[in-house]
Amino acid sequence: MAETSANPEKRPPREPGPPAGGPTVDITIPVYNEEEALPRTIVILTEFLRDHLSNPWQIVIADNASTDNTRAVSEMLCERFPGVNYLRIPQKGRGRALRTAWLDSRADIVSYMDADLSTDLSHFPQLIRAIEAGNHIAVGSRLSKESQVSRGFKREFISRGYNLLINAMFFTGLPDAQCGFKALTRPAAEAIVPSIKNNNWFFDTELLVIAAKRGFNIASVPVKWTDDPTSTVNVAGTAMEDLKGLLRLRFGGVPRVELPAAPSPMQ
Repeated sequence: MAETSANPEKRPPREPGPPAGGPTVDITIPVYNEEEALPRTIVILTEFLRDHLSNPWQIVIADNASTDNTRAVSEMLCERFPGVNYLRIPQKGRGRALRTAWLDSRADIVSYMDADLSTDLSHFPQLIRAIEAGNHIAVGSRLSKESQVSRGFKREFISRGYNLLINAMFFTGLPDAQCGFKALTRPAAEAIVPSIKNNNWFFDTELLVIAAKRGFNIASVPVKWTDDPTSTVNVAGTAMEDLKGLLRLRFGGVPRVELPAAPSPMQ
């Protein structure tokens, strides 16, 4: 799906996290009708970041045109928790949420995780350390030997099959294209994201295929991941979207993007 203007609405920015040092980090949480899950997510995430991430940080709740009380709940959480901000995008699409939040960010490192916190948060500082070590992108991997994954056979089979298909079509060696747990430098985001055409679930794969084919440094972090049994993701629908996206890139060509200067280890 081609990019369309999001015309986002957002609250005035707050100071990121508690006083700290190192590169600044934005954590985007894409949400759609998450009024019930958000309070727990923000409580757990803010507590974890305060205790385990020394970098200055802020959380951005990126609302994909929710039709429930997600906006009211988000604004309440922004008032209650310093370092939490709200961004309203009046169109659906996880990729659109990430595109808007990342290109609007002024942080040194942009990242995202799913609202259900399926990936164990203990791995988030590892993503940031991988970026600080000089990588353009760091991704959580559920498919590495060291990963610990709890999910049904169907989802495991589809995930592994999809990753094999990507690597067979593009020879990228990507570890896990779809894990909702990624971080990248802002220059990398600014270089790649404008060339991504998809605004939905294929956004992640398109990001990584472009990055891998154009020489970006990608680090993989094996993660502990637990499937959310209440997930409303349409597996068949996303699989069809992914297949169409892969064929578009394979036969239409992977966009050429300018590789940012090799990132130096961040202090």
